[in-house]
Amino acid sequence: MLREIVGAEEVSIDLPPERSQDVAGVLAELYARWPGLVEWDDRIRVAVDLDYVDRAHPVAEGQEIAVMPPVQGG
Repeated sequence: MLREIVGAEEVSIDLPPERSQDVAGVLAELYARWPGLVEWDDRIRVAVDLDYVDRAHPVAEGQEIAVMPPVQGG
């Protein structure tokens, strides 16, 4: 779902300093570039370097940030 909006399985982006301090800033930049992601905001999960984190989690240059849709299943 999210891949279709972005048009790729993986992207590498350089963030402006004002958006690179925490996960919320990273998401704000992604939403600015791909507005279709906004509708998933309340359902996505974010991991930094393979650990699930909240939106206040700080991020540093070079970290891997994964944005994932809700997991379905039973």
